Amino acid sequence: MKELVLASHNAGKLRELQAMLGEHIVVRSISEFTQTEPEETGLSFIENAILKARYASQISGLPALADDSGLTVDYLQGAPGIYSARYSQAGDDASNNQKLLNALQGVPDAQRGAQFICVLALLKHAKDPLPIICEGRWRGRILHAPQGEHGFGYDPLFYVAEHQCSSAQMPSALKNQLSHRAQAMQLLRQQLSL
Repeated sequence: MKELVLASHNAGKLRELQAMLGEHIVVRSISEFTQTEPEETGLSFIENAILKARYASQISGLPALADDSGLTVDYLQGAPGIYSARYSQAGDDASNNQKLLNALQGVPDAQRGAQFICVLALLKHAKDPLPIICEGRWRGRILHAPQGEHGFGYDPLFYVAEHQCSSAQMPSALKNQLSHRAQAMQLLRQQLSL
């Protein structure tokens, strides 16, 4: 496999995944083929990743890689979870982050544990009955205010104790080694023998 389509319009994800896959595989965006996104009707990260990959493969005729990822917060019983990208009514990063901060107002650090989850689904073709599924989890806690300018999504609120900073304060190269997406991608690279 020399080329695949990423089932996402998110330029940040495209850059991260291309950097992690290296030069072995050219990652194209679904944006080259359509501006429409499939309805994410699954109830889990795995179901939604497979739905998105099938759609991208059908539209493009290429093998497809889909990433379904999000933030699960212990105190919120796993929310925002699969709804991370559209947690707030507005659905943009700033609004999602503010809603999370509001939900955790007054909650002490010890109860602000969280994890980023990433599920990658790779289909060789649209009807592939055996998708490759790889999962990564990155533990941290939710800060009381955003810190850092890098990354996207909830990165400014996600504190990584081992590095004493938010994931938005990390250099991209370091984040691309540690993150939930990096962990899932490492498993995928092993599956593809890259």
